[in-house]
Amino acid sequence: MKAVVIEKFSAIPEIKNVPDPTPASHGVVIKVEATGVCRSDWHCWQGHDEDVVLPHVPGHEFAGVIAEVGSEVNRFKVGQRVTVPFVNACGSCPECNTGNHQVCGNQTQPGFTHWGSFAEYTTVDHADVNLVTLPEHLDFVTAASLGCRFVTSFRAVVDQGKVSAGQWVAVHGCGGVGLSAIMIATAIGANVIAIDIDDTKLEMARSLGAVATVNGNKVTDVAEAVIEISKGGAHVSLDALGHPITCVNSVKSLRKLGKHIQVGLLLAEQANPAMPMAKVIADELEIIGSHGMQAHRYDAMLAMMMSGKLTPEKLLGRTISLEQSIEALTTMDSATTPGVTVVTGF
Repeated sequence: MKAVVIEKFSAIPEIKNVPDPTPASHGVVIKVEATGVCRSDWHCWQGHDEDVVLPHVPGHEFAGVIAEVGSEVNRFKVGQRVTVPFVNACGSCPECNTGNHQVCGNQTQPGFTHWGSFAEYTTVDHADVNLVTLPEHLDFVTAASLGCRFVTSFRAVVDQGKVSAGQWVAVHGCGGVGLSAIMIATAIGANVIAIDIDDTKLEMARSLGAVATVNGNKVTDVAEAVIEISKGGAHVSLDALGHPITCVNSVKSLRKLGKHIQVGLLLAEQANPAMPMAKVIADELEIIGSHGMQAHRYDAMLAMMMSGKLTPEKLLGRTISLEQSIEALTTMDSATTPGVTVVTGF
């Protein structure tokens, strides 16, 4: 099969012909029809994830058709249209037994623990636990865009943030995760303030429901701007980018008893931001992590999509070929193109 192969961290990947994958007894092989280009893939290429062993094929948010099924798989068969969350659970550990597949202690992640979806085919382990059947009306491009950024935002806003109608929600960073969070929080009835340093992205945030925007390069203090707009601070604030500045601004943006949700990855030299712990203590703030979403929670999200309350297709930016994915991947840290980039040409 054809795949994007990383031979050396930070060096330009190449398109190569590599052996087709085979499924584990509990897994499947999926013919990839669409795969998103995500900032996490950039971190993978940079060598920020200790699970990655070279040579490596990145890619973790995808949709496609089951091409081969392992002998122990019971719920799925060849030919089914499916997608998958980026955290693949084992289904039998203590975390999985409580339904918390997103923090499975034995988890695998396509594109990190094993070869991913920047290829014609990829594999999913423990398929009965991790695969999600696609509704017939849902196209592969939109489905692929759900697999990391949208589902991560859904869990962060709905399950972790427990956002409710009328609350003020601040979203720091208007990339794929941030724009998804804005759409989801708006659908719930929250008042969303979008923060970024790019006016084009802020304009898109408004089109998705943000009631106010803040350009971090045009105000003296982002947190003070959020507090002024919301008359006291956000009830829930998300760092959707993953940077010490956005992380600290998010915490400082909160009103008393507020919740900071850390969604964006803080890795390498940015892994340990200086948190304003005096405010955390004095205002009894909550600092909450959010990491992906379980396959069994897709039904709630898909129901909101079917009703028209969520329209993730509006977040799509451009579709590209596998060859073009190399430039998209390696420039992810500096790209300013709004919306989600999805590979559809293999």
